[in-house]
Amino acid sequence: MTTVSLPGKRRRSTTATVLLLLGAAYCLLPVIWVLIASSKSSGELFSTFTLAPSTHLFDNLADLSSYRDGLYWRWMANTALYAGAGAVVSTLISAMSGYALAKFDFPGKGFVFDVILAGVLVPGVILAIPQYLLLAKVGLTNTYWAVLLPSFISPYGIYLARIFAAAAVPTEILEASRIDGAGDWRTFGRVVLPMMRTGLVTVFLFQFVAIWNNFMLPYIMLGDDHLYPLTVGLNGLLNQGASQPSMYTAVVTGALVSILPLIALFLTLQRYWQVDLAAGGVKA
Repeated sequence: MTTVSLPGKRRRSTTATVLLLLGAAYCLLPVIWVLIASSKSSGELFSTFTLAPSTHLFDNLADLSSYRDGLYWRWMANTALYAGAGAVVSTLISAMSGYALAKFDFPGKGFVFDVILAGVLVPGVILAIPQYLLLAKVGLTNTYWAVLLPSFISPYGIYLARIFAAAAVPTEILEASRIDGAGDWRTFGRVVLPMMRTGLVTVFLFQFVAIWNNFMLPYIMLGDDHLYPLTVGLNGLLNQGASQPSMYTAVVTGALVSILPLIALFLTLQRYWQVDLAAGGVKA
């Protein structure tokens, strides 16, 4: 039996800490840049040191809010609708589908799962054009439904839910619930969903972030800028920056505001992971 010396353990710990700090800096540096850049005026944005803050943040927020009578906040509301409704419905569909694939036997089960795996491997951008053509046939393009409907189905969410249902939902508990007289829907709502809570929080967060940051689908589907999400709306402002340099500060400030709901959502949902992990540790 070999042992590792204390100095060797310390070196490994120091190396791991340095690597983690470098990774954190790599991830946080763009956020820090956006925060600093949004505090500068249009004249300071390209003429001052990159990491030198200024005092124009609230002025930039006021200019952004007044752009076309508050169009930015319309984009924010649209994005919240697309991401919120899409993530909730997608999580519910993923939970039902994953539970069925994990705990029920039916003809074609293996084929259905293989199709879902294939869907995980297909980039969403490839499906944008076919989805546009399908929705155009029924007259749903340039509507809220053009963005919402494609977001309801997430192959990756179904895949995650299937794995989590197989691991977190004991078959014995399902059998006991049926013996007590509970039907399949009642068992799913009262027994399965609480057991899958941690996994479904993860699915919801992944889907919410994916829809919030989605650009190609709404860019193709929507023509009315009052229906735009933040990604498409800010892209339009960025294009205007070529002829109106003052719009660059609006884009940077809008980007800063757009990430705040994601940070708040992550901090809010993080406690569910902590609570469930702690409960699992106690049970173990």
